[in-house]
This record gives sequence, structure tokens and C-alpha cells, in this order.
Amino acid sequence: MSKARLLAAGVTGGIAMYVWMSVAHVALPLASTGISQIKIHEDALLSGMHGALGETSAMYLFPSMGSTGQRASIEEYQAKLSAGPSGLLIYHPPGQKALNPRQFVTEFLLELIEALLAVFLLAQTRLTSYGAKVGFIAVAGLLASLPTNISYWNWYGFPGSYTAAYMLTQIIGFVVVGLVAAAFMRERAAAAAAA
Repeated sequence: MSKARLLAAGVTGGIAMYVWMSVAHVALPLASTGISQIKIHEDALLSGMHGALGETSAMYLFPSMGSTGQRASIEEYQAKLSAGPSGLLIYHPPGQKALNPRQFVTEFLLELIEALLAVFLLAQTRLTSYGAKVGFIAVAGLLASLPTNISYWNWYGFPGSYTAAYMLTQIIGFVVVGLVAAAFMRERAAAAAAA
């Protein structure tokens, strides 16, 4: 298959994946699965966070693993976990935009790169059937969805429903890429057979 055709398959697959991910996050409940809203005392909580955390965006693990910069012993940390709440907090100070154009561009570029890499890997195989090609990219999507999602569920307590929904969204995105890429490659195989 020509490099131009592979590039076209990857770019078209990336666009298709971006469309799917947009639909999944805007029109389907998948994006909010496992995410709860703070409904009681939200203003007091947000004001307290801003007062305590200030103007710097950061990720916080709480309770603290040690106040002197040294890690607490497992026993000390377990005592903190037993006595109070724990979690992971992504904090941004006031002034964030709800829909930042940079985020859309970054998401598109990410999905374009994922699609191009998946098509490149598919081109290295000797798979001939349409279904096998789609299946190959679907497995690549499964592999891509496992490391971060399962680790965050395991180590940081991300909700299981959130983890499953996000993995499903990613895997379907790769299946969409597979459907597009396999169609491009099927046309090439048909042309070669006719010649």
C-alpha cells in the first residue's frame, strides 16, 4: 500500500475517531458515568480550597503522605486513612474556561496520532480480511485503554463505572479507526487482485 494511501487511511481514521469521541462526550452519558457532583456546601468547599491552595493548578493526593517532605511510614499513613477522607484532587484556580479551544485541538491531534500509529501497525501485518483488520485495530485499542485506566482505578480509586465507560469509549474509537482503515486497505487489495 502506498504511503499516501496509508496516510489518508490514518487521517480519515483520526477524523472519524474524533467525531466518535465528540459524540461520546457530548451526546452520550458515557462521559459522566462514575462522576459525582458536589451538591451540599459547594460554595464553602470551593472557597476553602481556593483559600488553602491559592492560584496554582496542581494535582493533590490527600491525606498528605508526610508534612516534612519525607514519606510517612505505612503505619502513619494508614492511621490518616482510617481517621479521615482520602482521594485525588485536580485543582485549578478561578478563571478557567469551560470550553478551551486548545483542548479541542489537543484532543484532535491525540486521536490523529493514535489513528496513524494504529494504521502503521496494521500495515506491518499480513492480515487480508476486512474483519481481521478491524479486529487488529480493536485489539490495539484494548491495549491502549488498559494501562492508564486500570492503574488509576487500582491505585487512585477511580470509580469502576467511570473506568469501564472510558475504556469502552476508547475501544470503540479504535474500532471506528479500524472500520475506516480496513476499508481503505480493502480497496487496495481488490485493485491488486483485479490487476
